[in-house]
Formats: sequence, C-alpha cells, structure tokens
Amino acid sequence: MLHSNCGSQKRLFSRSSLIVGLLVILTMVLAACGGSSTASNPTSGNGTGTSNNTNGASVANPVKDFTPTGKADIMAPNNLLTPGVLNVGTETTYPPKEFIDTASGKPTGFDLELIAAMANRMGLKTNVVSTRFDTIIDDLNNKRFDVAMAGIHITPERAQKVDFVPYSRSGDAFLVQKGNPKKVSSYDNLCGKHIGVQGGTLQQSRLEDASKACTSKGQPAIQLTELTNQNEVIQQLINQRVDATDQTSAVAAYYIQQNPNMLEIGGTIQNLSLEGIAVRKGDTQMKDALQKAFEEVKADGTYQKLLDKWGLSKEAL
Repeated sequence: MLHSNCGSQKRLFSRSSLIVGLLVILTMVLAACGGSSTASNPTSGNGTGTSNNTNGASVANPVKDFTPTGKADIMAPNNLLTPGVLNVGTETTYPPKEFIDTASGKPTGFDLELIAAMANRMGLKTNVVSTRFDTIIDDLNNKRFDVAMAGIHITPERAQKVDFVPYSRSGDAFLVQKGNPKKVSSYDNLCGKHIGVQGGTLQQSRLEDASKACTSKGQPAIQLTELTNQNEVIQQLINQRVDATDQTSAVAAYYIQQNPNMLEIGGTIQNLSLEGIAVRKGDTQMKDALQKAFEEVKADGTYQKLLDKWGLSKEAL
C-alpha cells in the first residue's frame, strides 16, 4: 500500500511537472506573439503615408491621384526621425492646401503633394502626421515630425522659433454670406461685428489688433469666435452664427467653389505674404535639402502643374 501510494505520488508529480512545463512553454509562446503584435507603419506605393498624432498608426495612399516621379539626386538629411521617411506635420482642415478627402477618408491637397514630390527628389517617402495648427511649431521643435507644412505664413515672430523654406504666397480674405449683408470689406470696418477664425493663425492675430484699434477709437470691440479647425469656422458662417470668417485667400476661394450660392469674398484680398515649410531652428541640413528640392520641382514643371491642379496659380513664387 505504501509502495502504491508512492507510485501514485510519482505519477502525480510527473503529470504536474508536465503541466507546469507546458504552461511555461505556452506562456513563452504567447509572450513572443504579443511582442510581435506592435502595429507597423506601412507606406503606400507612391511613397506616402499618414500617422495619427496620438497612436502613430499609418494609413496608405493619403495623397490622391499623385505619384512623384522625379530623380532622387539630392542628399537626404541624416537626422530624420525615421530613416528613409520625411515625417510631415500638418493640420488637415485647410483646403485646398491640406484636408481629408471625403471619398477616401485620406489626407490630400496641394501642400501634401508638393512635399511628396520634394521628398522624392531626396529618395524619401513621406508620412503625414496630423496635429493642431496652434501647436504645430511647438510640436516640430519637440521632434514629433521632421518638418511642418500647413499654409504657415512666415512672420518675424515665427521666424524666431523656426526656419522656413518659402514655397507660395497668399493673402487674407473675408468670407461672407452671399450679398455681404454686413458689408464686411477690411479690418478697418469690423468693429462690433462677429468674426470667426481658426486659433493660432496670423488672421487671429490681425483680428485681435484690429479689435484693439476699435476700442481705442471708442468703438465696440470685434466679437471673435475662435475655433480649433477651419471646417468648424466655416460652419459657423454657413449657420449664420458669425458675420464673416477670416482665412487665407486660397482657403476662401476653395469654400466659395464648394458653396457658390451661399458664400463670397467681402472686400479685397489683403496682406499678401509668403508661406513656408518650417524646419527646426538651425537645421541647415534639412533646410538646404528642401530648398534644393523645391528648386528642382519648380524647374521641371511639377510645381506649376500642382498649382494648376489645385487652382492656386496666383500663389506661385
């Protein structure tokens, strides 16, 4: 009986050891599988991708109907965040420069196609990183992406924080309801009016200065409605919650094209100025490479073709 119990204990021990061993092996296999489940960042065949700024997931084919074909003859910067990839920070509610195509759900626009063509000259793919316009320069300096391109006007204040490669020019334009019922025409006749604007833009700064000028003359301040993206700003105008919106001339023209029976430009285009691709201050390697790439796409006609495609010929440098 004692021998029998010992045999049972031995068999029990052997089975227990086998079970434990199998569990250890299973745990190791599962751990190995878990270690390989991190999402990759695929890019499309045309050398572009897009990343959400919170999880880094990539989406293929963001740039609609465009395949860069230039020769890669410019040395790429060696300080890229991802080897072989130019990560581009942008804010995708600013058509026709950068926006989400409603049919595909992917980012597209003049800026994104231009930077893809320029990156192609350096033998690089592009990866679009979505961010907010009012934090885009800080995000660039915090190395969330390699460059920032979002219709950014070059100003002395911004030039203190980043360097720029100019690529287009545009002015300010007021969008108003058809017929311009509030008679909006310039920054000088906005006192007491309700104006919508995207936060962090040059237009917001100009509106704030104009409002101060109103109160200094004893007139009512401009009532500003500041929102985080341009689509929301335009919706305020369409819903007649503001008297006008202030944005670049290219954006105004785009929304008029989309809503020809509802919107028009009030007054004339003002404050024509340069827009630039932002790079970190002192990053001469990146700036020089982008400048050379821009010169190449201008010389071979790519730049003009993209301007024509997006209705931006008047913004050419």
